[in-house]
Amino acid sequence: MIRLAVAADLPAAERYGLDVLLDLSRLLVVDDTGADTVRVTVADDPVDAAAFTAGRWRPPHADGEVRVSRDALRHVADLAGAGEEQRATARDRHGRVPADANPLVRAGVAREPVVSRHAGALRGAVVAAAGRRPVRLVCPWPDGRRWAAALTHDLDVVAGWPVFTALRIGELLRGGELGRAARVLRAALAAAARDPVGAAARSVSAIDHAAGARATWFVLAGRPTPATWRRGDVTYRVESTAARRIVTAAAAHGAEIALHGTFATGRDADRFLSERQQLATVAGGPPVGVRQHFLRLQPGVTQRGMVAAGFSYDATYGFSDRNGFRLGVADVVPGWDAERQRPSGLEEVPLIWMDRALSKYAGVEDPVAWVRDALELAERCREVEGLWVGLWHPNLTPALGYPDAPAAYVTLVREVTRAPTPWIAPLAEIVAWRVARRRVRARRIAEDGRVELAAPPAAYRVLLEDGTGKAAA
Repeated sequence: MIRLAVAADLPAAERYGLDVLLDLSRLLVVDDTGADTVRVTVADDPVDAAAFTAGRWRPPHADGEVRVSRDALRHVADLAGAGEEQRATARDRHGRVPADANPLVRAGVAREPVVSRHAGALRGAVVAAAGRRPVRLVCPWPDGRRWAAALTHDLDVVAGWPVFTALRIGELLRGGELGRAARVLRAALAAAARDPVGAAARSVSAIDHAAGARATWFVLAGRPTPATWRRGDVTYRVESTAARRIVTAAAAHGAEIALHGTFATGRDADRFLSERQQLATVAGGPPVGVRQHFLRLQPGVTQRGMVAAGFSYDATYGFSDRNGFRLGVADVVPGWDAERQRPSGLEEVPLIWMDRALSKYAGVEDPVAWVRDALELAERCREVEGLWVGLWHPNLTPALGYPDAPAAYVTLVREVTRAPTPWIAPLAEIVAWRVARRRVRARRIAEDGRVELAAPPAAYRVLLEDGTGKAAA
């Protein structure tokens, strides 16, 4: 266990950084002031931002004490809280903060969960400082699982699929993929009298179900217009028969239905609320999670609209043009509002991997390579006992331009779910677990060394372990 020796007037950004590091470290905080445990204090030790971002930080420790620098805590707020991105003014052609405004991208470490590794360094320092004192950690995931994974799907296409096929064929021809374009054309002609989008979506849902993986589907609920079609925004009505069939099939397999926020919601909280209400009429209840279409958001501002509309988590923070760790974490973290200098009230679930980051932006057309990239990042998440969140678009089917994608998705699901088996659940359940785990504290330590917990999560049995990872009481 640890005790916090922290000033009550710690600045908000530093308090946020400390809370995130402790949460990711899994260190159990004890409220018993008389317990002989390791003290964690906040110190004025200088920590260079570039070195911290690059992963070079080790908190100093002595017998029974670990010091955490104020500088380090502010750096956590800038990385995991997206503080630096919230201050950025640059935008790409879709109104997004470009990747090179991200400090991890600039440092060349965007494929490393830097902040999660720093939390591991804090845990290691506490173990080293403990000596004969007891150390207790909360197990990372339910049922003793050592890491977690989430499969997500953005339902971008339902109606007008030949338009998307034509655009995709043009994309392939511009990339010199003549053979692949010909295969797509043949598949599209063969599917002309069918519903290839619905069939593909139901196939993806069935693959998830067969693997025992309940996914999260992000569904558009805005109103399609000629203007939204031209922008590549809303292209179907969520209450249409075709969309309802897809949503119903996913929900029947235990999937969560969440909102895919349209472009208009980026700065308009009222639109968020109306789209949430519209999706509720199809999904059977209001969604608790949201991910922005095209990953298009104004960091900080858009999240305020999400909170005002009643969402509890946001799954937008991922790169559109590459895969990796936009917030430097492989986990769920509380959101941070840099302008208002306070937690946003929203949980952030970073998107780690997306299929189209490779095919659309990197020009990688081989789905086998996509899967290889996904599994490499999943291994990074497993190393820090964190959460991998992947996005597979259900419209990746031969008739819409992706002849080799369905088989690759089968491989991806099989490989992600194999041993060491992660805990796989819809994002709403994962977020609920992490919020509950974050609240666990030790009220006191009994004379026989047993720990009395102050706030065990109700839905899952809390497991504790010692500093070596062995089960402990």
